[in-house]
Amino acid sequence: MENGSRVSGDRHPQVGVAVFLLKSSSILLGRRLSSVGCGTFALPGGRLEFGESFEECARREVKEETGMDVARVEILTVVNMVALDGPGPTHFVTIIARAEMADLGQSPANMEPDKCAGWAWYEWAKLPKPLFGPLEDLFKGGFNPFAASRLM
Repeated sequence: MENGSRVSGDRHPQVGVAVFLLKSSSILLGRRLSSVGCGTFALPGGRLEFGESFEECARREVKEETGMDVARVEILTVVNMVALDGPGPTHFVTIIARAEMADLGQSPANMEPDKCAGWAWYEWAKLPKPLFGPLEDLFKGGFNPFAASRLM
């Protein structure tokens, strides 16, 4: 940005990966406890680590947050989220993935209770409120993880 930058300092966008974990016509959501989006429902996901592929990040984050293993991972779209309010401005470029459970008998466990109030399956047509900003934007824009074509 030029001199009219909305955020000062040497901040840089971060890369995240969020995962639509599908089960029948439901998706897995957790209620966020972190400062950004606290109290909203969000997909499992997190920051991309150095040298990691998007698919590896998706598998790792689902495992770290829910204890579940995923099989096939597909990249669906990308979301650019700039949040200037809250305790500090953030800018995330988030890769949106879709994954299948490796074993349909798995149940989500809350592996990070300091970051998430718990995981539950929600019907796509009856999502809880409020949704985390980027997920809300996807939903309002007509995005459907069950029908979306693979991006990569």
